Amino acid sequence: MACISCPYGLAYRDSILRPVSHNTVAFINRRHVGLCRSGFKLSRRKMRLGRVCFVLSENAQHEAKTEGEGSAAQSVEFAETLRKSVENGVEQLTERAARKKAERYTYLFAAVASSLGITSMAAGAVYSRFVWQMQGEDVPFTEMLGTFLFAAGATVGMEFWARWAHRALWHASLWHMHESHHKPREGPFELNDVFAIINAVPAISLVAYGFFNKGLVPGLCFGAGLGITCFGMAYMFVHDGLVHRRFPVGPIADLPYLNKVAAAHQLHHADKFDGVPYGLFLGPQELEEVGGREELEKLLNSKRKFSTAASEGKEAK
Repeated sequence: MACISCPYGLAYRDSILRPVSHNTVAFINRRHVGLCRSGFKLSRRKMRLGRVCFVLSENAQHEAKTEGEGSAAQSVEFAETLRKSVENGVEQLTERAARKKAERYTYLFAAVASSLGITSMAAGAVYSRFVWQMQGEDVPFTEMLGTFLFAAGATVGMEFWARWAHRALWHASLWHMHESHHKPREGPFELNDVFAIINAVPAISLVAYGFFNKGLVPGLCFGAGLGITCFGMAYMFVHDGLVHRRFPVGPIADLPYLNKVAAAHQLHHADKFDGVPYGLFLGPQELEEVGGREELEKLLNSKRKFSTAASEGKEAK
């Protein structure tokens, strides 16, 4: 049984009062008169002063009980499904974070090992070529000067070569390889990393030729090979480490110009200026030439605000 106080009208049938609508009380405006199915008219006075008590029939009680049990079962099932979904989501996020951390350290080890190895080999090669091979002979200062000038020139020249190759080759005929760099990476490496090996071939060849031969031309080749190697190392730390966060880069992340370089390369991936900039270290200048300076400044400002907010959050903790 159920008793509901109502100042309005209810329908009447077979001595059992029920709401006009199924399982709900029909509220009738005070301006109207309540009518039962037999045509009996309830006075306005009774509607205002009386309180009506009604009894649900057994069928109505059974239907209400069944609907209540069904709703409760559905609620329990929904809650269980939601709980499982949340647990699965947390597990997936935890696994993904652990995998990303392992990938970062894997790539960091590869980057540091290769950098230390290449640096030590380069230093040893330079020492051997200008000291060990020249024992008992006068040091060729002209050859030495040419070697270091070519090393600096090759380092700068590789930026322009990389810009041209990026535009004319990687985003054209070699897109099937470079495309992996513009998609979410799965694992510590990607197909695009092959280009680093390809660029290492001429560097190793030039250094080997200059090391095993004497003279001005071998010295210039030796310097060119060193320059390509230096650019490759710098490119790896700035592009892979600072820009794409494949491994931590330490204090170089605080250098203002390198942050500008990183922001310019992010605009390349956003494809807001038809892929410009295609270069890396001179990317900001390349953006300015196509009118992207304002967009670059907006991105830099947003990165600064985010960095400031993160620092304040850490201090608050």
